[in-house]
Amino acid sequence: MASRSAGLLMYREKKGKIEVLLVHPGGPFWKNRDQGAWSIPKGEYEAGEDTLEAAKREFEEELGFPAPSKDFTNLGEIRQKGGKRVCAWAFEGDCDPSLISSNTFSMQWPPGSAKTMEFPEVDRAQWFDPDTARKKINPAQTNFIDALENILKKA
Repeated sequence: MASRSAGLLMYREKKGKIEVLLVHPGGPFWKNRDQGAWSIPKGEYEAGEDTLEAAKREFEEELGFPAPSKDFTNLGEIRQKGGKRVCAWAFEGDCDPSLISSNTFSMQWPPGSAKTMEFPEVDRAQWFDPDTARKKINPAQTNFIDALENILKKA
């Protein structure tokens, strides 16, 4: 069975335009990747776990500060190329991406070295306008940006 993740897409209005906060995965595999590598802050959750609560937990683990406790808009669910299902919610907020503090993971690096190194799950975060975000984000996750824009236009 494909894994399932839940995440949050934080957005803000700046100078009359919408921006979304994306994160870049840490670790050596992603170090030199940019287009299509970024994501919403998200992570896997267990069967039976409340997905919105999992999304809030993952947001805090990846960024180092808590999500708000209310005012979330459901953006639906997508399936990424590898089969992973991701559900997401949006909320309006603001933060300084230079202040993020991600949790870490350990892996053998370099491969075959028998040395274990620790890397941040997220090595940076950045605000993007929706058009730029669509170029940076995992292609399947562009649907979340589209959904957010549609919702905001109707509001």
